[in-house]
Amino acid sequence: MAAIKKKPTRKPKAAALEPTPRHLWLASLGMLVAARRESKAAVQRATSKVENTVADARYAIRRAEADLRAGVDGVRSQVEPKVQKFSHDVEARLAPIVAKLGLKPKAKRAPRKARKTAVKTTRRVVRKPARQVAKKAAK
Repeated sequence: MAAIKKKPTRKPKAAALEPTPRHLWLASLGMLVAARRESKAAVQRATSKVENTVADARYAIRRAEADLRAGVDGVRSQVEPKVQKFSHDVEARLAPIVAKLGLKPKAKRAPRKARKTAVKTTRRVVRKPARQVAKKAAK
């Protein structure tokens, strides 16, 4: 038997192509398209980041305002009773002096109503009934 030759499994190397002006033109067009696409994407990313930052800032401002209002309402609810107690104490200490001087004490005022919290109410305008001029003119 004759010896069997093995065929080479490797493909012969392709000859290197030399760049032609057409290749350079096509490559430059491809680079321009890729640069344009990337620049649009970069602008879009920057725009979305700015929009997100603005939205976050608005949210932070709303939260800070709400926290501030809640804090003011809390302080108000703590201060009002103390002011009323102080007022009653002053009136009680001045009462004997006012009596010795023969002055009339002022009539007591009704206690002030507590301020409503941030609940908004809508006012309804009550309409007056229309005058019945037509009936009078008909008679």
